[in-house]
Amino acid sequence: MDWDRLAEQYLAVGHQVITDLHEPIEAVAKDLAERVRAGRKIMICGNGGSAADAQHFAAELTNRFLKERQPYAGLALTTDTSALTAIANDYGYEYVFAKQIEALGQAGDALIAISTSGRAKNVCLAVEAAKGKDIHTIGLTGGQGGDLVALVDTVLSVSATDSTPRIQEGHGLIIHLLCERIEELLA
Repeated sequence: MDWDRLAEQYLAVGHQVITDLHEPIEAVAKDLAERVRAGRKIMICGNGGSAADAQHFAAELTNRFLKERQPYAGLALTTDTSALTAIANDYGYEYVFAKQIEALGQAGDALIAISTSGRAKNVCLAVEAAKGKDIHTIGLTGGQGGDLVALVDTVLSVSATDSTPRIQEGHGLIIHLLCERIEELLA
């Protein structure tokens, strides 16, 4: 393992998130806080490690991050195995998130679409479904951002690297920064 190369990657990702993305993260946090204040929900989707990030983000919203507070409406679209498998079986895996958004999403909600490459078909279709319901969309992606960049209202891209693990770690940092700032704004 090349520890020096890893250190360079971690420092580049951390620097980009804190330095280059702090203003977009602040804007997203303010927008999400206003949506929560207005009684709207935040839905999150992704595949694999991004599915785990979606569940992590939803858990921090519905329970707490750092402060004792009322729960916020956060919903990971990755957790209902009956819905996921029924949709995948009947329509195809690419529709597992879009169908849930069609059923559960309401105008004014937000969708956080997570894809390290920005090319996950089911995540992109989820964004398209959200747009059809007047749901605000935020993309967490990496590298060049793929198809997701052109679809979402707001992009938070960890572009300092093309390494999937480093992008996912950058997404974890962004998620924690969003949770902390949302709590501060709603306190």
